[in-house]
Amino acid sequence: MKKILLVRHAKSDWENSELKDFDRPLNRRGQKNAPEMAGRLLKAGLIPEILVTSPALRALTTAECFADVLSLERSAIVKEPQIYEASSSTLLSIINSLDNKHHFAALIGHNPGLTNLAVNLCDSDIYNIPTCGMVLIHFPFDQWDMISYWTGDQKLYDYPKHVVE
Repeated sequence: MKKILLVRHAKSDWENSELKDFDRPLNRRGQKNAPEMAGRLLKAGLIPEILVTSPALRALTTAECFADVLSLERSAIVKEPQIYEASSSTLLSIINSLDNKHHFAALIGHNPGLTNLAVNLCDSDIYNIPTCGMVLIHFPFDQWDMISYWTGDQKLYDYPKHVVE
């Protein structure tokens, strides 16, 4: 079985209007939310083997926070330039090209592509993954290239303001 964790980057800082979108850092809330959400994964025993991330600063910083909390080596972080501003179909192609030695991967990126991917992979009713939101999807395959739209089963949807009762 293959598992993919879709993670939208944590909240970014818009204070410096001269920064390019690609170079925006996390704001204070994002710096708090990223380790908090990674901690939820750790508590649930959900630890991806690799973190495939957009190289945009806010996504890369989110990946680094997750790696730190989950005690993953920095080598587990794989920068994938195509994730930045990617469509759902581009993100699916990235998933399809993952190394089959990994069974559980996280994809850290941006909206709207990430939300569209979640909806298309498992017919989810999520209309917007909020910043630092996470969607865990399981697939009944042993190979990443077998994954296509509507073949997944959503197992988790969590985000910083989500309160579990």
